[in-house]
Amino acid sequence: MSGARGVVLFGPPAAGKDTVSAALNALEDRFAQLVKVKVGSGRTAGYRMATEEELGSLRAAGRILLETERYGNTYAVDRADLDGMRAAGGIPVVHVGSLAHLRSFLGSVGEPWLRVLLWLPREECALRSAGRGDRDTEERLGVWDATLEDLAAADLDEDLFHLLLRTDLRSPEETATIVSEAVAVGAGRPRSGRELIAFLREQASHGH
Repeated sequence: MSGARGVVLFGPPAAGKDTVSAALNALEDRFAQLVKVKVGSGRTAGYRMATEEELGSLRAAGRILLETERYGNTYAVDRADLDGMRAAGGIPVVHVGSLAHLRSFLGSVGEPWLRVLLWLPREECALRSAGRGDRDTEERLGVWDATLEDLAAADLDEDLFHLLLRTDLRSPEETATIVSEAVAVGAGRPRSGRELIAFLREQASHGH
């Protein structure tokens, strides 16, 4: 892969998507997490809050590149935000949590993006979630389980992720460096679903 137009970080809750995005920005300020539109309640930091009516207007204008629902909220990627970041010379970083959403987003943008799986064991997910004060740790562990099931059902011949990275085995700064270098030099062909499943089985065989 060469000429990546952005970075997609994929992973279960607490895998470090926000932390790695911040580390990428600290490493090189061209990298910036794309702010998603959010309709709902809970955390507002890092989102552009909107009403259902405002989101409907974005849909009607054809500006929604990806729309997802989780934790009772709706999240969306606005094409205008992506274009604005590009115009300013930035490299957008987008977070997704399912293969269906990954495929939908890549289909919408129609261009090469570096795809990165950030992974961590279930036990580490529980520890991180509790450590940051989440009140819905059990629900997040359920999403971890669903993410593993989703990945394990991947098409063996589908090109999926360029990088498969364990975030509990390296610092966010180390992870960010690997991602930045892959954007700069190209990460080659994506790993297939067969290679992804082999990676997941290797983690399980080591008790992870």
